[in-house]
Amino acid sequence: MDWLKSITEYGIIGLLAALSVIALAIAIERFRFYKSIRLDAFSDRRHLELMLTRRLHLLATIGSNAPYIGLLGTIFGIMLIFYTMGQEGMVDSSRIMIGLALSLKATAAGLLVAIPSVVLYNLLLRQAREIVVTWETQHG
Repeated sequence: MDWLKSITEYGIIGLLAALSVIALAIAIERFRFYKSIRLDAFSDRRHLELMLTRRLHLLATIGSNAPYIGLLGTIFGIMLIFYTMGQEGMVDSSRIMIGLALSLKATAAGLLVAIPSVVLYNLLLRQAREIVVTWETQHG
C-alpha cells in the first residue's frame, strides 16, 4: 500500500498545488488585462464580454472541484490507516490519530485552493460586469 501513500502525499497534494498556481496565474493575467483594456477598441458588446470572461470558467472549475480532490486524498489516507491496522493486527490509538491528522491535510489543502479561487472568480466577474456597464454607457 505504499503506492496509496505516494498517491496521497504527492499526487493529490501535488495536483492541488498545481491547481493553485494555475488559478493564481489566471487571476493575475485577467487583472492585468482588465487594467489595460481599451473600451474604444470594441464595437460589439458580445465580443467585449467574450474577451473579459476568457478563462474565468477555469477559476470556477478549480474552485468547485478542489475540495473534492482534497476529500479524495483524505479518503485515501483513511483507507491506508485501515489497511495498516488490519496488517498489524493491533490498534494503537496514537498512530491512528496521527494518521487521521495527516490524511485530513488533503482536505485542508483542497479548501486552501478552493476558497481563494472562488473569491478571485467572483472579484473578476464583478470587475468584468463593471467594464461592460462602462462600455454600454459610452456606446449606449
